[in-house]
Amino acid sequence: MLFVWVLQIGTMLTASAHIITAVIGSGVLSLAWAIAQLGWIAGPIALVAFSVITWFTSILLADCYRATDGTRNYTYRHVVSSYSGGLKVPLCGMAQYSILFGTTVGYSITTSISMVAIKRSNCFHKQGHEAGCHVSNNPYIMTFGVIQIILSQIPNFHKLSVLSLVAAVMSFAYSSIGLALSIAKIAEGGHVESGLTGVPIGKDMSSMDKLWNTCSALGNIAFAYTFATVLVEIQDTLKSGVPENKVMKKASLIGISISTIFYMLCGVLGYAAFGNNAPGNFLTGFGFYDPFWLVDLANLCIVIHLIGAYQVFGQPLFGFIEEWSRKKWRGSEFITREYSICGFFTLNLFRLVWRTSYVIFTTLLAMLFPFFNDVVGLLGAMAFWPLTVYFPIEMYIARSKIPKFSFTWIWMQILSGICFIISLLAAAGSIQGLVKGLQTFKPFHSVS
Repeated sequence: MLFVWVLQIGTMLTASAHIITAVIGSGVLSLAWAIAQLGWIAGPIALVAFSVITWFTSILLADCYRATDGTRNYTYRHVVSSYSGGLKVPLCGMAQYSILFGTTVGYSITTSISMVAIKRSNCFHKQGHEAGCHVSNNPYIMTFGVIQIILSQIPNFHKLSVLSLVAAVMSFAYSSIGLALSIAKIAEGGHVESGLTGVPIGKDMSSMDKLWNTCSALGNIAFAYTFATVLVEIQDTLKSGVPENKVMKKASLIGISISTIFYMLCGVLGYAAFGNNAPGNFLTGFGFYDPFWLVDLANLCIVIHLIGAYQVFGQPLFGFIEEWSRKKWRGSEFITREYSICGFFTLNLFRLVWRTSYVIFTTLLAMLFPFFNDVVGLLGAMAFWPLTVYFPIEMYIARSKIPKFSFTWIWMQILSGICFIISLLAAAGSIQGLVKGLQTFKPFHSVS
């Protein structure tokens, strides 16, 4: 009980766990593919660059958590309202909540892929390597949805610490298994084709396909570092009595440093193991049966991790809708009344209906659009510039009263502009991949 209490009071440990849960997510699975598109030079450079930019802007955002009068800002949107105001507030809200929504859909897709991988692995083990063992993803997407309906009744972000810590441990587990399998595959020897510029242009790769894949790869890497959407909400869980910005800066450094080490290892070793044929989900590249139990364990860890990660990204959106509803219909007992159950759990009817409806909707969308890499890339592209770069820089400039056209103002604007171009390119690559996938897919007929 003491352990659970420590987790719930809000410390650097819990903040770091939330960050690792948010950062080391399904994005790590696509990094070997991303480096295969970029090559040995641009791939690692891109990973390090995105890491440094994310760490830098997270420091800026942490300093903006409290308003100039010292009051707390409970959400990202509140921070923007304190320092920027005007049209930027609804634009920030649209960007943040769209990304949170899209991420929960993406996690539903990713979890079903891992669940199906476990099913197929056991099928191959029992029926032999020649068996097709093809399985529909839809029942597993629905299973994940049922689990999230239950977990979504957790009242708010502050109650997620234990779930988030478990998810963070799981992310380390499947990343470590992936690393071990990559090392084992490299040790086996054999010819694996790779290059300084990644997948070469040739009969199987046109120059336009190479361009689109490169853009999509940047989006995948950007998605792997996306946690700005929930940074303020994580900082708000920290207990009073200590400067939250200092604690959050340390937690961000710990979380991003650990994540980057894992990303570099998974991406680089994954590319070394598979070369230019690196799959979109590098765990699936090791086959379903060699060693089947270890791959099963890795996929099980992914499932457990994403169960928690869904809540980390969903809770800010839940909270926004519920706060808005309480202000608009103050006298409605359906919206405001909390019913105590057994003395330790509270039930709110509006929370039950709204969150259940939300999970059902994201589940249906996941069944309708089962595209992994391109969904991941598009989400990363959409979130990276506005939420990770633009708003933190603009708010820090306003808070610190940095003079326009000063040296600091100019280089911050240049950084923002470069990141904006990267986001546009990444979005274009992912949209092209989605359009290409839509030409051949059948709604609600996703089969692995």
